[in-house]
Amino acid sequence: MHPEIMILGWAAVLLLVHIFTAIHFKTKQYGVDWNTGARDETASLPPLNPIAGRLERARDNYLETLPIAIIALLGVVVAGRTSGTTALGGWIWLGARAVYLPLYWAGVPKVRTLVFLVSIVGLLIALWPLLAG
Repeated sequence: MHPEIMILGWAAVLLLVHIFTAIHFKTKQYGVDWNTGARDETASLPPLNPIAGRLERARDNYLETLPIAIIALLGVVVAGRTSGTTALGGWIWLGARAVYLPLYWAGVPKVRTLVFLVSIVGLLIALWPLLAG
């Protein structure tokens, strides 16, 4: 199996971590009835507490880069353009994204942004063979 496909598998696991972590803290604030209900009363709910809000934003941020990773990593496999470099780019992206979550959760500024930029570099490394032709 191509390492790029394995990276995508672990990316799916990380997405589940994002989803369940965010919903856990949101449920702690709004309650199990909210979680298991229709969630129609969203407008009348108080704003999320800082941690729950950060976890939702971290999940949303992950979801913004995940499609790019899927295109890049699956694209190089389909195009037959895989290499140690594309796998390295994928691992850099995934590793940085795994580090990003606890940094955002803890509210660490600046370093979190730097880690995000490292993840983008990883994506560009993986994507380059598709762009270079």
